[in-house]
Amino acid sequence: MQIRKKKRIREGMVEHLTIGNHIANFIIHFCLIMVAVISLLPMWHVLMSSVSDGFSLLSYKGVAVVPIGKPTLEGYRLIFRDASVWIGYKNTIIYVAGTVGLGFVLNVLGSYALSQPTKGKGIMYGFLFVTMLFSGGIVPTYMVMNALGLTGSRLSIILLEATQTFYLIFAAKAFAAVPLSTVEAARMDGAGHLRVMFQIMLPQAKGMFFITLLNTFVGAWNSWYNASIYVPADKTKWPIQLFINEMTSANVNFLETATPNYSRYLIQFAVIVVATLPIMVAMPFFQDKIEAGQLQGGVKG
Repeated sequence: MQIRKKKRIREGMVEHLTIGNHIANFIIHFCLIMVAVISLLPMWHVLMSSVSDGFSLLSYKGVAVVPIGKPTLEGYRLIFRDASVWIGYKNTIIYVAGTVGLGFVLNVLGSYALSQPTKGKGIMYGFLFVTMLFSGGIVPTYMVMNALGLTGSRLSIILLEATQTFYLIFAAKAFAAVPLSTVEAARMDGAGHLRVMFQIMLPQAKGMFFITLLNTFVGAWNSWYNASIYVPADKTKWPIQLFINEMTSANVNFLETATPNYSRYLIQFAVIVVATLPIMVAMPFFQDKIEAGQLQGGVKG
């Protein structure tokens, strides 16, 4: 009887779902839909609020599913008529390019050294773990950067955000997962460290490196704190996030004027869209690489 029941369930090599399977699938899909709604609803509210009428939105309570009042782009006009926004975008692109480029080089070189069977490997890992647990602090870091003559320069921001300890550790594990026979065969053919690193090991670990580069990109794009410390007075070097922070702070008391411009209430929503839209547009194009890198990182070598 049990054998016949299994045959009925797997007729034609197709497994027929039981009532329990249907219930489980319903729960899973329901949870995924709820997570998607919870994740997307705040951003949709911000987007709809940014194109709403300022006066109507100010008195509106609840989630803006559609534009409140007459749709308008006045909030964006107030932002982009300020030349500082374009300066901020230019600086952000410079910081992102420098941070991602330098971070890639540091991650490759550092992770390759950590993946090699050297006597000092354990000591190097120990130093890295210490930096993950304990930070030198803002003041000592500033003193070091000042002693090096880097305060007030773009390089101070790029150096501090280029890489992180766990990026090196993850990348080192990806390098260590490369088959040793492949590396030894390349060395028997006369390949040196650089060739083994970039032509043999890196192509096989590119998924994990893509994840580290993407995280570095997102972190550099959203960064503003280091710029507020190391280039506070030079607005020609401010990233877009720091300009947005200043614009939002300066717009808090707009209602205290004699004739308030209610469109200024839209700035706090429009700046969020301006700051996050490039990443949101670019992210779907890299989704397959993100999943491949995460899968590679989750497989034990």
